[in-house]
Amino acid sequence: MSLLSRFSLCSSIALLSLAACGGSQPEASAPSADSSASPSPSASAKPAEEPIAEAPKPPKAEGNPFKGMKLWVDPESLSMLSANSLRKKDPEKAKLLDKIAQQPQAMWVGDWNKDVKRYIEYIIGKTKADGAAPIFILYNVPGRDCGQHSAGGLKTGDEYRRWIRKVAEGAGQEKVVFVLEPDALGLIDKENCMTKEQQEERYAILWDAVKVLRQNPNAAVFLDAGHAKWAPAPVMAEKLKRAGIEDATGFALNTSNYVLDADNIKYGHEISKLVGGAPFILDSSRNGNGPTADLEWCNPAGRHIGKLPTTETGDPLVLAYLWLKRPGESDGECNGGPKAGAFYMERALELAK
Repeated sequence: MSLLSRFSLCSSIALLSLAACGGSQPEASAPSADSSASPSPSASAKPAEEPIAEAPKPPKAEGNPFKGMKLWVDPESLSMLSANSLRKKDPEKAKLLDKIAQQPQAMWVGDWNKDVKRYIEYIIGKTKADGAAPIFILYNVPGRDCGQHSAGGLKTGDEYRRWIRKVAEGAGQEKVVFVLEPDALGLIDKENCMTKEQQEERYAILWDAVKVLRQNPNAAVFLDAGHAKWAPAPVMAEKLKRAGIEDATGFALNTSNYVLDADNIKYGHEISKLVGGAPFILDSSRNGNGPTADLEWCNPAGRHIGKLPTTETGDPLVLAYLWLKRPGESDGECNGGPKAGAFYMERALELAK
């Protein structure tokens, strides 16, 4: 399935736009070179990269990281900007869009962020000012989406390891939630997608990412585990084990999909029993009407927003219902939608009705 649709491509317009919107946060200009001077070998050579240090095994995650956490509402999400643009000329539509815009939603992070460390710092600064904590979806794994609508990601495993360390530097010791790589495990054995060697590398870099991010004692890290209609629980459980679930906080279900909460909760409990009792979070952003009969994932008609984001679930294994996908943002150029990540007004209004 395609997931580039699942982040807000322009959510931080005020200071930094994502690459798909024409750039990133302005950076300091390099000093001008003296044209009369001859460059020395040391000046012209590319600096050697530091070796990648292995992250130590983190302590076992305990407790509920969402306890007492305020979830952040992005004042510059595409749904909020769209609602604001309609507030005077079409207040009824603006009111509908407010049903989406006024809810906390995750921030998507990937190869469109030119300086990922600065971006993470910037968003954390905004959320802290509001007394809240951010949820980041990290979506930059090599071979992302197996060449579908959200194709992209970094080129090599080492590039990804370095990128994850920059993410961790940006977060520092702040309170933060990370969801690691939607679809990375679900698609890992997709036919004609990855070689055995590439599969092994993906498992390795995901586990490395878990360990690196959890060096921050205030970070909760969830491995994406697809949804109840994708793979049998024992199959997904084995994938989670190979990706480092033992060092993670838990796993995430239904990211950007439409499967009903009840089905995902049953599935999550089955997986949890197979992976040492790990808890999980659910994406309830667009599953109010459940999936279509054929499980269409790309801008299906007739869907509705689901349970509002909350950390009060009544189930000790379900840590939170979250809006990981941003409702109203296109899944791709399908079913009348614009490119992945662009705001699809027709579907947004339909979801909110």
